[in-house]
Amino acid sequence: MPTTNCACARKSPAKDDKENIFLPREAKILRVEKTTELERIFTLRLADETSLEFAPGQIMEVGLLGYGEIPIGLASSPTRKNTFDLVVRTVGRVSSAINRLGKGDTLLVRGPLGRGFPLESLRGHDLLIVAGGIGLCPTRSLIQYTLDRRGEFKRFILFYGARDPQQQLFLSDLSDWRKSKDVEYHETVDKSDPTWKGNVGVITTLFSKTKIDAGTRVVICGPPVMFKFVIRELEKLGVARAHIYLDLERRMKCGVGKCGHCQINDKYVCADGPVFSYAEIEHLEEAI
Repeated sequence: MPTTNCACARKSPAKDDKENIFLPREAKILRVEKTTELERIFTLRLADETSLEFAPGQIMEVGLLGYGEIPIGLASSPTRKNTFDLVVRTVGRVSSAINRLGKGDTLLVRGPLGRGFPLESLRGHDLLIVAGGIGLCPTRSLIQYTLDRRGEFKRFILFYGARDPQQQLFLSDLSDWRKSKDVEYHETVDKSDPTWKGNVGVITTLFSKTKIDAGTRVVICGPPVMFKFVIRELEKLGVARAHIYLDLERRMKCGVGKCGHCQINDKYVCADGPVFSYAEIEHLEEAI
């Protein structure tokens, strides 16, 4: 479990007295899918078989005794009841240990934590989601939510970019989105191979494939280098900075404003985010 090592740490986010944000719960692994060489998709259920209540864009602290814990964005929608999905990329000691687990094993989870996507601000408008690489994982929660409640949103556009075809995630979902009439799906890869028949280029090349209205609400999640170039394209189209939302969960660590790892000036990504409007953080050069 994380320790408090910052004298200026914030007060923990308010929670119901019956729910201790520092106390993990057991979750049973129902399914594991190896989606790339580095990523595993886990479908879980709380061990007490209660339903996990969360909002799209929130995160879970996921861990193992003896190894520690890591923050991971929920990769499924709360409209898909009884189970929840997480994607773990093998990058360190904790994630490597988690990705050695299989069906029937258990994980420890804390959460949900943080401020998710602003559903009230998105409803009733055109919605564009721009997801790069593993940024598809937390945005998948919003994609599923939007598709499950399609009547609450107007036009729905999805841009997805990966380094190459072998790095694409959620292949079954991608196949469904390509055929769906409920989402305008556009995809690209930075580098193609003989199997790839689609667009080749960085994700901003997808803006030339469709028309985006200035009143569109936009959600962006992906590698840091992607943000400024996508924002530049959106500003050319006249999209207001207050209508552009960025997911900064990559900066998080403890999830409760104690360790200071995610602090950017006066903002704590875990307590104030991880989702921010661009208008909120445009003055923070370190944010993007």
